[in-house]
Amino acid sequence: MPTTVTIGNLKLKNPFMPASGTFGSGLEYTHFGDLNCLGAIVTKGVSLKPKIGNKPPRICEVPGGMLNSIGLENIGIKEFLKVLDELLAFDTNIVVNFFGNTPDEYVEVAKMLDKHNAVDALEMNISCPNVKEGGMCFGTNKELVYKLVKDVKKHIKKNLWVKLTPNAGNLVDIAKSAESAGADALVIANTYTAMRVDIKTKKPVLGNIIGGFSGPVLKPITLYHVYSIVREVKIPVIACGGICCLEDALEYFIVGAKAVQIGTANFTNPGILWDLIKELQTYLKIKNTSLSGLIGSLEL
Repeated sequence: MPTTVTIGNLKLKNPFMPASGTFGSGLEYTHFGDLNCLGAIVTKGVSLKPKIGNKPPRICEVPGGMLNSIGLENIGIKEFLKVLDELLAFDTNIVVNFFGNTPDEYVEVAKMLDKHNAVDALEMNISCPNVKEGGMCFGTNKELVYKLVKDVKKHIKKNLWVKLTPNAGNLVDIAKSAESAGADALVIANTYTAMRVDIKTKKPVLGNIIGGFSGPVLKPITLYHVYSIVREVKIPVIACGGICCLEDALEYFIVGAKAVQIGTANFTNPGILWDLIKELQTYLKIKNTSLSGLIGSLEL
């Protein structure tokens, strides 16, 4: 049974791809499987200038998942363009996650990525503070989201995916703003703000105090967000949150997600993407159905 899916004007071999920040540039995973088999490679986030990230400790386990406070460490767009040159060798879609501290930085990075032949789509991380607006997170305000997406979209020709933060009051409103501003697809969702305290030292476990919570325990919450947003927008939705087995992915497909991103599970099973591709093919054959027939098949 075919597992192809279309996101905007991109055709994916299958609906599976890594979540940004959990798969490096993709090159780091070449010894775990054939990157050409993936629906897409989503790279670690890149910014205009290099970023050193947060002070350690940066990662800790919690029941049902993990906290990370990497702080978006990256080598900056100029050096990252050299990485993209290497990714030209692979026959799959390359999606680059990017971010900025100001609208101008978002636009500048997007324009540079749009010119590179390796890039098939840009994934905009809007979970960042707008330093020109007193540090308000871009993604928690629908007016800021609309303006930022519109500003970036008018400067690029390639597909623009917008990765929403779940730490907004009304995700449906944010999603609709991104769509009306020209987003080609939505990724639901980034990590949830959280923290952990060491009861012996009475200090935060993470060096940055707070971090992003991800992992299997969050799947039911993110599933609800995907379900709610799919019913209100016309553009494709890509689900990201707590997927560690085929059953998790199937739930997202059934509520209407066109594709899924795997994040935390890459750390416990670096070969999970390739496992899921094979398992989906087997599932569709046994059920004698298609992926397109499965997507949005929720019965109410």
